[in-house]
Amino acid sequence: AHITFSMVFVTTIVHSRLSEADVAVEEAAMDLGSRPWQVMKDVTLPIISPAILSGWLLAFTISLDDVVITSFTTGPGNTTLPLLIWSKVKLGVTPDINALATITVSVVGVGVIIAGFLMNAAERRKERDAQLAYQSNL
Repeated sequence: AHITFSMVFVTTIVHSRLSEADVAVEEAAMDLGSRPWQVMKDVTLPIISPAILSGWLLAFTISLDDVVITSFTTGPGNTTLPLLIWSKVKLGVTPDINALATITVSVVGVGVIIAGFLMNAAERRKERDAQLAYQSNL
């Protein structure tokens, strides 16, 4: 149920990135002899990887928030993280819930920081390549 519910968000983000992607790059790779799977691995996936990462982060965050959907779709004996947190919070906040919340916020924060660094590095690389291309044309 979480996958079905979260797929909408991930699909929207990845679709918007794919619509902005330049098809000429993939066509050039195929003209140079790459097979379709190789084009997907070497060209398309690096282009859409930031969108996949942001879609995963959004789906993870939304999945933690949807306790109601989880409670309706889990069977007996299955306890997911949101249900565990909800059941423990109903009894009172304990130090293990505080530790779990700290870990969750830290993991998401580190993921966002890493994504920021990767996006900045890609932008700097793109600007450097554009400068080199401009200088080589002079």
